[in-house]
Amino acid sequence: MNLNQKQQAIKKASWVSIIGNAILSLLKIILGLISGSLAVIADGIDSASDIVTSIITLITARILSKPPNKKFPYGYEKADTIASKALSFIIFFAGAQLAISTFSNLIENEARSMPSELAIYVTVISIIGKLGLALYQFKVGKKVNSSMLVANARNMQNDVIISLSVLVGLIFTFIFEMPILDIITAFAVSGWIMYVAFKIFLQSNLELMDGVEDTGVYAKIFEATKQVEGVSNPHRVRVRQISGAYLIAIDIEVDGNMSVHDSHIIAHNVEDAIKKKIENVYDIIVHIEPKGTIDPHQPYGVSREDVT
Repeated sequence: MNLNQKQQAIKKASWVSIIGNAILSLLKIILGLISGSLAVIADGIDSASDIVTSIITLITARILSKPPNKKFPYGYEKADTIASKALSFIIFFAGAQLAISTFSNLIENEARSMPSELAIYVTVISIIGKLGLALYQFKVGKKVNSSMLVANARNMQNDVIISLSVLVGLIFTFIFEMPILDIITAFAVSGWIMYVAFKIFLQSNLELMDGVEDTGVYAKIFEATKQVEGVSNPHRVRVRQISGAYLIAIDIEVDGNMSVHDSHIIAHNVEDAIKKKIENVYDIIVHIEPKGTIDPHQPYGVSREDVT
């Protein structure tokens, strides 16, 4: 899938998310007010924050479409990861604000009335709607290798859990006729929202720090280079990710008397072998060295001994 197709897929997924969450958010907030359920209103506010996150993904899709230039020679694909970071802050502050307002209601001594059964019906609708949106976002995110869409899908999957907890809280509220349980449920929901935001924050850190989630990729690289004739002592392997794709740098040793042309062919064969072994490769850089010239003091990279 090329960059333009990826951009179009993200745009479409973003609009589906915006429209779907707008409908669910309005439904939950309005019917939550009518039914008198603070937990349902809290769930509606969480869905409203999802509208903002989807707008961010839409804006990011436009940024991703920009071609590489002198200032950004690797292109703009890391905008996807930066957007994930922004989403984590938005989700966290929405949860924090909800926690503050809910706690204020919790410590007040005012008499509280029971919410109506309408709150249960709207919560069931929310669970079905959110589950559909989450599955769609996750499917598209995996297809186009967008960490931003996957993060959004995970957020929506957690929204399903939130709505389920709201449903359970409402059921217990009616069983025990204790309206305070509705407020306690809303407070628990706010805590879960902040937890999810923190997880997204940590996940985006990995790519921004040029790390890789699956370190098994190094073993695959060494296995691939072993199959190429003329390659000796592959070392100093560095792998980082750009929007889910691998950017690989590797040093190899060849016969020092070999011509530039022949060593270039070997380097090209190394690239092909790695691409056959590893899916979703952004770029590969192969550095050629004469046999026996390895510098033992090189501070960066992974050697074969590090993965065995």
